[in-house]
Amino acid sequence: MRKFTRTVARGGAVALGAALLLTGCAAAPDAPGASEPGAEAPVVDIQPCIVSDEGGFDDRSFNQLGAEGMRAAAEGLGVEGIEVESASPSDYAPNLDSVIAEGCNMVVSVGFSLAEATGAAAAANTDVNFAIIDDNSIEADNVQPIVYDTAQAAFLAGYAAASYSESGIIATWGGIQIPPVTIFMDGFVQGAEYYNEQKGADVQILGWDVAAQTGSFTGGFAAGVEAKSMAQTYIDQGADVLMPVGGPIFLSAVEAIRDQGADSGITMVGVDADLVETSPDNADIFLTSVLKGMSTGVQTVIEQAAAGEFSNEPYVGTLENDGVGLAPFHEFEESVDPALAGELDDIKAAIIAGEITVESPASP
Repeated sequence: MRKFTRTVARGGAVALGAALLLTGCAAAPDAPGASEPGAEAPVVDIQPCIVSDEGGFDDRSFNQLGAEGMRAAAEGLGVEGIEVESASPSDYAPNLDSVIAEGCNMVVSVGFSLAEATGAAAAANTDVNFAIIDDNSIEADNVQPIVYDTAQAAFLAGYAAASYSESGIIATWGGIQIPPVTIFMDGFVQGAEYYNEQKGADVQILGWDVAAQTGSFTGGFAAGVEAKSMAQTYIDQGADVLMPVGGPIFLSAVEAIRDQGADSGITMVGVDADLVETSPDNADIFLTSVLKGMSTGVQTVIEQAAAGEFSNEPYVGTLENDGVGLAPFHEFEESVDPALAGELDDIKAAIIAGEITVESPASP
């Protein structure tokens, strides 16, 4: 199934039928990246497009952030973007083919799962530029990886979760065991272990073994029975801070937490987006979120392409360049240890300086 959307320059979206052909694309006005201040930017016709993974653009997380970046770039450049939503992995290749047929020359693939289809499309269409989030496996002149060292930010979240936990048990699990998921889990566990070392504590971390690279996964990125059951499993084991990694599966964890009652004290660490902003109805559950600046990354690579500066060099988000980070504690600001914010600032600085090493096989 393919769902087409045209993103107009003012940032709105209008649903289109799949058979509707979009014609023409405007040159990028005042595009960034001129070689000298005041110099006229190259005039490059650009038609940006984005293809989601099976989570869809309304996942309040991964795909939504990518789409927001494309919309921001389209608005700033005064062009129209096309969004195509995938309902299942079988849609990836046809959806990429469809946007290329529509005249898209800057195609963003949302996620590691689209790597095979993106590599094939790039090889078959060398005059089209591609960017892919969370994958750097494709070696091609016309493919730019957009990757993030989220283990660094997840380390901070793990430390915070361990500090906040009343039961002394926290848990993390994923949707599918792929690098963009396990990188969060690696950092989270290491951060909690660092807390234990620094504080002489014994907080247990369930759901993921960093050394063995084994743990718990729901088998997909959709909210549903499996995702809720996984959350319930860890709640039953006493975990009071949960970090599900996998787009909409966090919504099922929210359901499981709600089922425990208003006074359960169970909280959640979000991933990708600040879930207080994307899912405000559940703000009372989110301790914090591990931020991955996908909207900024997507916007940047599209704007660079519009300025005639497309590159296949990876765009890498880190703590140092604010490509990854930790969201505020929002409603929990008064509940966390008063010393925690300062400790996290010190840990962040130490990670940036290389004094604390956060290691993950999935790090870019």
